[in-house]
Order: sequence, then C-alpha cells, then structure tokens
Amino acid sequence: MKPDKLIINAAITGMVPTRQDNPHVPVTVAEIVADVRRCRDAGASIVHVHARDADGQPTYRQEIFAEIFAGIRATCPGLMISGTTSGRRYPEFSQRSQVLELDGDLRPDLASLTLGSMNFPLQASVNDPQMIRDLATKMRMRGIVPELELFDLGMADCAQDLIGQGILGPPLYANILLGSRGTLAATPLNLTTVVRALPAGTTWSAAGIGRFQFYVNSMAITMGGHVRVGLEDNLWFDLARTQPATNARLIDRLAKLANMVGREIASPEEARALIGMPAQSKISVNAGARRDENL
Repeated sequence: MKPDKLIINAAITGMVPTRQDNPHVPVTVAEIVADVRRCRDAGASIVHVHARDADGQPTYRQEIFAEIFAGIRATCPGLMISGTTSGRRYPEFSQRSQVLELDGDLRPDLASLTLGSMNFPLQASVNDPQMIRDLATKMRMRGIVPELELFDLGMADCAQDLIGQGILGPPLYANILLGSRGTLAATPLNLTTVVRALPAGTTWSAAGIGRFQFYVNSMAITMGGHVRVGLEDNLWFDLARTQPATNARLIDRLAKLANMVGREIASPEEARALIGMPAQSKISVNAGARRDENL
C-alpha cells in the first residue's frame, strides 16, 4: 500500500523560547506571519500558534491572535491554523478560551487540548478534568477541531472517556509529545504503546522535545504517522547544539527524509482530507458561531 502523504504541523514559537535562546524565534505579529509563510513554503500544512505581547511575553489576548490569524490568512490561504489554549501561564477558562471566540475567517481550524496535567522541568502544567471538558465543549460549539496533546499514556484514556461522554467525536487529530523531563520518555516502545491506545480513527502526529525531536519525528514518518516540528519544542538543528535551528530548516529536513522513504508531503487541503475535516471551500464563515453562555 502507498503510505499516506505526510502532514507537517509547525509549532513555531511556543511559550518558553526567547531570542536569547535562539535568534530565529519569531515573536512579533509580523515576524510570526513571515515565518509561517516560510514554513508553508517548506512543507507545513498546519501551523500551531502562540501569541506574544509587546514585551515578548506569552499572551492569551484575543486581539493579538486576531492580528496573527489575519496575516496568515492573507499570506498563506488554505493553511490550517491551530490556536493554543495552554494554561501553562494563564489558568482561567476565560483566558484560555479567548482564542476560541474569534469569528469568520479569523476562527482557527484547530485548537490545542492537552488531555491532563503534567510536570515540566521547571513548573507544572495543570489541566484539571473540568477545564478539559469545558475547553472541548467550547471547541465543539464553535466548530473547531481539537488538536489533542498527549504527554503520557493515561491521556489516551482521557480521550476515550471524553468520547464516551459525547464531548469528543470525529474528526480526531492528536499530537503525541515525548521526551520532556517529567513525562513519557522518547522511546519506540512508548510511541507505539500510545498509538495503540488512541481512539479508533485518530490521525496522529508525534513530536520529540529538545534533542529527541528528529528522533521521534523519524519514527513517526516510518510508522506511517505524521509530525509536529518547530522551535517551540527544539531550538537546535544539531545534537551538539552548535547550530541554532530555524523553523523552515527543521521542516525542510523532515520533508527530505519523508521523500527518501517514499512519502509525499500533504498540502493543506490534503491534510484536511486525511484528518477528516471538510474542504475549506465548504466551511461557512459563520460555522460554529453559536455560543454557550454557561462556559
């Protein structure tokens, strides 16, 4: 069988990296939009977006996301946008859900939904059960596909439970993130175990944190899965940490590897079809415009 084309999800900024860590980290709206275009040209079909304020600090403010999304829509028509709902710095639902309230062309195609709490090296990321349910419900009401994030095996069970409650349903798209200290290690056994535990019909990608990025991406490509890659997860191009990475260069390396093992790169429209999302031409700008005032 011919393998599916490869979906490349570009996680370009994140909440932690700074220019002091890597001079190529895009921070301003203009920098993010320009870097997204380079990522699209290199082969990305999804871009995972975090916003920063005027001081370069992570922000949940809807108006900054709106500027970024408008710029991406104008310069990269068709590219899928995923907005973060991370609670790593801002724990309130009213903060985390602001990006989900954008309307029309500014409404993101996907939004991150981390399926449990975890420890990062320097802090905890708290995602309590009610927060997960509330965010997932808001996404469903707004017509936004959850970008499920799994850092541990039990998070696959959470996805199954949400399906059983009728809170999650197709299409299902998941990122498995391995190698962060405090969560599941980046090993072939762990990746295959999580993949086997995913709900039936899930389109899955895998990412490695830090030095494990290319290692995990490579496993996913040869297993028939997809990839998340970018400066959010890894600042260096080489294991010796002598070459600061760029998002486009990280993507280009994976595209070349995929072609070497017989996998073509999915366009944004092909990625939509693989995930099970409707073609962009069939999406009404008012789709999902209902609001649940109890959330």
